[in-house]
Amino acid sequence: MHPSASPPSPAEQYRQRQQAREQQVAHFETIHLRLGNLRLLLVLAALVLAWFSFERDALSAWWLLVPAILFLVAAIVHARVLCKRSCAERAVNVYRKGLARIEDRWANLDQHSTDQPGTSQHEERIDLTHHLYATDLDLFGSASLFELLSQARTRMGEDTLAAWLLAPSPIADIRQRQAAVAELRPRLDLREDLAVLGEDTPRNLKTAVHPEALISWAEAPIKLNQSSIRWLALVLAIAAVAAAFVWAEFDLKAPFFAILIAEGLITLTLRKRTNEVLHTTGHALEDLQLLSSLLARIQQESFETPRLQAMKQSLVSHKTPGSEAIAHLAKIGQYIDSLENPIVRFLDIPLLYSVQTAYAAEAWRRAHGRAVRHWLEAIAEAEALLSLAAYSFEHPSDPFPDLIETGPPRFHAEALGHPLIPAAKCVRNDVSVGEDAKVLLISGSNMSGKSTLMRAIGINTVLAMAGAPVRAASLQLTPLHLGASILVNDSLQEGASRFYAEITRLRHICDLAEQSPPVLFLLDELLQGTNSKDRLIGAEGVVRALLDAGAIGLISTHDLALTNIGGPNDQRLRNIHLQDEIANGKMKFDYKLRDGVVTHSNGIELMRLIGLKV
Repeated sequence: MHPSASPPSPAEQYRQRQQAREQQVAHFETIHLRLGNLRLLLVLAALVLAWFSFERDALSAWWLLVPAILFLVAAIVHARVLCKRSCAERAVNVYRKGLARIEDRWANLDQHSTDQPGTSQHEERIDLTHHLYATDLDLFGSASLFELLSQARTRMGEDTLAAWLLAPSPIADIRQRQAAVAELRPRLDLREDLAVLGEDTPRNLKTAVHPEALISWAEAPIKLNQSSIRWLALVLAIAAVAAAFVWAEFDLKAPFFAILIAEGLITLTLRKRTNEVLHTTGHALEDLQLLSSLLARIQQESFETPRLQAMKQSLVSHKTPGSEAIAHLAKIGQYIDSLENPIVRFLDIPLLYSVQTAYAAEAWRRAHGRAVRHWLEAIAEAEALLSLAAYSFEHPSDPFPDLIETGPPRFHAEALGHPLIPAAKCVRNDVSVGEDAKVLLISGSNMSGKSTLMRAIGINTVLAMAGAPVRAASLQLTPLHLGASILVNDSLQEGASRFYAEITRLRHICDLAEQSPPVLFLLDELLQGTNSKDRLIGAEGVVRALLDAGAIGLISTHDLALTNIGGPNDQRLRNIHLQDEIANGKMKFDYKLRDGVVTHSNGIELMRLIGLKV
């Protein structure tokens, strides 16, 4: 590249990589077809050699080993080629989805994909019924923030990212995540490898790994903790072999059967615990093997930021890398599988095979069981950080927010936009609350963009408090907790009206405002379910309680009576508005914030436009 040339854009890098992986897919497909034809030819060659050998007696039967060995080699190479082709196909899909996110075509893309999971399964695992902003801000579900961000292959990664979005993090954690995301941002190779590694597809990896059961197995009390019996079993097994030799050489049976009786008693005494250990270890090994390639890949990477270095260090158990420890457990798993072999079954008691295998499994758990939780947490954190890093890479103009530790609560954004709205349609506004005015009263007509503006403020606060970049030219804010009442609805199951659901939500927001960090509240069409008098009195009371608790926020309304909350002399409240106009029989909106109270409404005009006779 010429020194003065600008680096390729994220979209250009994704296209280049997608084309390279498509070429790999085509290359491996060609090899796959050739190897298939070769294997067919080898079968035909074996048949011809067999005819010459057995029918014509012209060749030695040993010649049949040549096509057999070549067929075995071709089969091994063929399997590797198919695996590489599958990885290349997954990589193509990774960059196809990345381009869709950059070009704002990402919404619901997973619903049409056969190898990438959507967010519906994760949404079902968490209860958002009483959460104070998740539903209001479209954090989860179809076309949500989580769908835009998440590239996690495991359930733990999804849950970690979701936890970051559902609650504000301490400033120290946020800054560590920002540094880690900045370091991970250009590492396309790492993100690609973690997206395609492993034999299972991402969908299977999410449903196959059960982190709670895995941790429960790893940290459960040791069931076979008598080390003396383990050594006794080894000595008896050796003695049984020696006694069998004595029987064969000297026709002396008594030593062998005496040892066999002792081994039988040990096997019978430990049978229940042994079978339980072997069964649970086999199931746990399946989960761990699915994760071993992810562990190994992370261990290969060098990191500079303390957060990533600590994460990598947590993948080591007693100076043994996690992937190596899992490989050792895999060998024990092979011993467990060997119990299905009739010969091993026959020799089980003389060699105390199942007892020794169970003790080996328990020894592994004693050495590395406590590290399993740290491995899972490290994978989960890596996936969450890589999701944010991918978002940062794909949206290079989105900066990290500037977090202010001291002073009164505030939120100051320049050119703030909504990350879920396509860039071509997104209208940006400057918003400042908490510095001069503690509450912004947004008035405006229907469809003028009041709710969208509040969601943009809320969702960018969520991103900021999770450690992610934000959709703004710049954003400065103190630590804030969110409380929103935007999409509050009635509940048939709980027998609650919309008004009751709203005031219940307001009560929870006021309770939250008494805690730390301060609350940024977003109240859309406050108390619209009651009469004008009660609405005004109630709104004044709610705002006063929130301000007294140190909260800041925004209230939207098209009821102009609410724009007088606090009176003209209350400097803590400031009126702003969004306006519209009717041109050529159509409503037009510019979605730009302006100072003051809106001067007109569009309700009557809108009713007339759709044909109502009013």
